[in-house]
Amino acid sequence: MVVDDNPAIRRSLRSILEFNNDWVVCGEAADGRDGIEKARLLAPDLIVLDVSMPVMNGLEAARILHQIMPEVPVILCSLHIDRLLEMEARGAGVTAVFSKAENMQTLISKARELLQTA
Repeated sequence: MVVDDNPAIRRSLRSILEFNNDWVVCGEAADGRDGIEKARLLAPDLIVLDVSMPVMNGLEAARILHQIMPEVPVILCSLHIDRLLEMEARGAGVTAVFSKAENMQTLISKARELLQTA
């Protein structure tokens, strides 16, 4: 599942993830609150979650997602990643952090690794 407030980025992330024929993105959401509701309904195997969103940001959503579905890995995405954000993300139950400035192959590799160990 992909959660990002920018529709173009959601489409892009969906396309990148679904380029792998064995993966299907089960849903999309535009903010953390909607992401939590859809995750409850769709029971995804993996959630790619933007950090900066209206209504509820990714860190808040990750905390709740970790409480209600701790077995589901969450990859937190942001344009700018620093040590403080990584520490906050880990504390919120985030499994991995990905910078949108990185090569998208890095996202695919992280997702594949998390799905294999889940």
